[in-house]
Amino acid sequence: MPFDPNSLSARELADRIRRGRLKAVEVTEAVLDRIARINPVINAIVQDCSAEALTDAAAMDRRIAAGDPVGPLAGVPVTIKVIADQKGYATTNGTNLAKDQIAAEDSPFLANMRRAGGIVVGRTNCPAFSYRWFTSNQIHGTTLNPHDHGLTPGGSSGGAGAAAAAGLGHIAHGTDIAGSIRYPAYACGVQGLRPTPGRVPMFNPSGPDRAIGPQMMAVAGPLARRVDDLRLGLETMSGYSHMDYLSAPVPLRGAPYLRRVALVPRPNGMQTDPRILDDLDRAAAMFRRAGWSVDTPTEVPDLREAMDLQTDLWLADDYAGKIAAAEAEGDPGALACLGRFRERAERIDTRRFSELFVRRSFLIRAWRAFLADYPVVLMPISAELPFKRDEDLDGPEALDRIWNAQLTQVALPVMGLPGVAVSSGVEGGTPCGVQLVSAPWREDICLDAAEVLEAGFGAPILAE
Repeated sequence: MPFDPNSLSARELADRIRRGRLKAVEVTEAVLDRIARINPVINAIVQDCSAEALTDAAAMDRRIAAGDPVGPLAGVPVTIKVIADQKGYATTNGTNLAKDQIAAEDSPFLANMRRAGGIVVGRTNCPAFSYRWFTSNQIHGTTLNPHDHGLTPGGSSGGAGAAAAAGLGHIAHGTDIAGSIRYPAYACGVQGLRPTPGRVPMFNPSGPDRAIGPQMMAVAGPLARRVDDLRLGLETMSGYSHMDYLSAPVPLRGAPYLRRVALVPRPNGMQTDPRILDDLDRAAAMFRRAGWSVDTPTEVPDLREAMDLQTDLWLADDYAGKIAAAEAEGDPGALACLGRFRERAERIDTRRFSELFVRRSFLIRAWRAFLADYPVVLMPISAELPFKRDEDLDGPEALDRIWNAQLTQVALPVMGLPGVAVSSGVEGGTPCGVQLVSAPWREDICLDAAEVLEAGFGAPILAE
């Protein structure tokens, strides 16, 4: 039987390559063979990096043979979302408008991953402008969920989620402003980490600076089948960079913390699906068996207002520019998403814009106080099981229902909180999972807690 890199964690794989027990070229060839077999069906990877990957792997093997030091990702196959600059490739963000935006250098997080020894095996799909929880566009086509082609793979990092689930690389880069890491991880049955803004340096030298909302709330982070692969992905993506004004050299491991969990199954009265409620109860039992205390507090800071603030800061800011770009692209998903908020955007004035930041400060204080008492919050990722593929194109009522189901996806970023999506398994082809949230800069708590649940739920299955 040929060697399968997916049988090892990213850390184990890098260790064997560093020790000379495996060759980076051997590992890369095995992953590229799997991509050639599986990707034509699911369309997770939409820009081919195979030639460069083999060149980089051969260089890695020469360095090891010469006794040169190599980093913690030595030879580990990774994928990069097409929203990020990678030298020599178009940063399309799922649009024809940007098909000629060829990057002259890497985004800083990718430069960090390369220095750590990561091998980029492909670039993954996203919806146009990365607006949706569905992944289809007019330049790269539709990405399918590898567990059930009738379900969304999530979005906007749907290609990353599908690639991770199908074993097309150990660590997949994604971005998250309204669930774009956490939801694809959930929909594809893998793990996904949204870090604190400033933890992973983000900047695309090929394009203009982002608008105010994305500057404050959009983050880059890892998706993977194993929680420890998330941890290694975070370790190697992060680090101070002058290119990102939010970047801060905060240690990855914080002070000791109280192992106390707040179980919040229906935030703001969310009509949570029974299977998700059952998974939340199972997760709470896992924490208790591991020695953590679990409470169900009667008062939890508001998320509905946070959702409204996030919507205004993200989609309403420069709405005219956004809608003009969507119309020029002619993408139905982007137009449907933006069209839902036209009246809201037109009501924004300077007074309301100022009010957004005042209320944001209030909510940040409330959530930080709550997280001081409960270092981990256990809550749904979505109120519903993964949506049908492109269900948001079924009309305004469907889009309203979908948006409301994604309360926790949309609300948490405006407070700058890290969160991790943990897979609870795949039943009848439908993945599910739960979400863990911690205080800013405490991704270590999220990951510690996620490992407790991974041990209980079991490692995600590899989609074939």
